[in-house]
Amino acid sequence: MLSMDLIAEIRRRHLVSGESITSIARSLKLSRPTVRKHLRTTSSPAYQRQHQPAPKLTESFQQVLSTWLTAEQTVPKSQRRTAQRLFAGLQVEGYLGSYDCVRRFVKRWKAGNTRPSVTQAFVPLCFAPGEVCQFDWSQEQVDIDGISQKVKVAHFRLVYSRQMFVVAYPRETQEMLFDAHNRAFAFFGGVP
Repeated sequence: MLSMDLIAEIRRRHLVSGESITSIARSLKLSRPTVRKHLRTTSSPAYQRQHQPAPKLTESFQQVLSTWLTAEQTVPKSQRRTAQRLFAGLQVEGYLGSYDCVRRFVKRWKAGNTRPSVTQAFVPLCFAPGEVCQFDWSQEQVDIDGISQKVKVAHFRLVYSRQMFVVAYPRETQEMLFDAHNRAFAFFGGVP
């Protein structure tokens, strides 16, 4: 497999300098088909097996592993055994094969038998125009008559249109909160 530096050199020499494929192949000691292949690619090369060998686990060991993996689906993720631990358990049961066979079997089993996790689910938020607005306070530093002062800024944003309204106050008090809302609703032309 060629490094990205060499592939970049091939592309530069052919596309920028206009050098022929034959002369690039000759000077870099590569075959012409290899040079052509890397001129056509758009991403970095990655090794991938054409055919992944099936695990050389006997049916009895596959059943044992399946039983263990099914039982461990109910326990918290932090308490589940890794493929390495499952391999050690199989060795105690009399398994003489390699770790890679067990790892490939576990990977294939998990791909076919796991339920979607919470991290894979999402709920899209969709609101009608004028239905919802977001509100928050921030603290900003401003210069008033040459004196640096802290002010509290009320931020409103309509969720649908992303239209924004901002107003500053000296403090965050309940009266200022109500005033900020009244001003925002007047600006937006109504209550969302």
